[in-house]
Amino acid sequence: MTDREYPTRPFVGIGIVVIKDDHVLLCRRGKPPNVGSWTLPGGAQDIGETCEAAARRELEEETGLTVGDLHFCAYVDTVRRDEDGRVRFHYTILDFCARWQSGDPVASTDVSETHWAPMDDLEPYSLWSEAHRVIAIARRLIAEAS
Repeated sequence: MTDREYPTRPFVGIGIVVIKDDHVLLCRRGKPPNVGSWTLPGGAQDIGETCEAAARRELEEETGLTVGDLHFCAYVDTVRRDEDGRVRFHYTILDFCARWQSGDPVASTDVSETHWAPMDDLEPYSLWSEAHRVIAIARRLIAEAS
């Protein structure tokens, strides 16, 4: 059992949608949970860290990228229960979005691979339905910010 299993409170997770033209940056998870799955870059917010600072830190740690302006995009609640109905994991994920500025992503820390995926063809990546929803919102926000 990890320290986040069977919590007494929700944990805050941070995600970031990085958009480059008509592509979105995806990361393949290299560590549990969901090893091998494609997802958005992100991770846990540290104590004393702002949400925006956490988004920037996680993006740089996992991909080596930095971005300019961040926009709050969406929140996602994920609650996973065990076979007895007890809450095994509980995360509230705050997602931000940004336009790519420069550099090539390089997989690091919790990530085994990065990829610029076409936003109009995300099916091959078997993303969680919430990731599709957040990417769609991010796409609209980035277009409006142009």
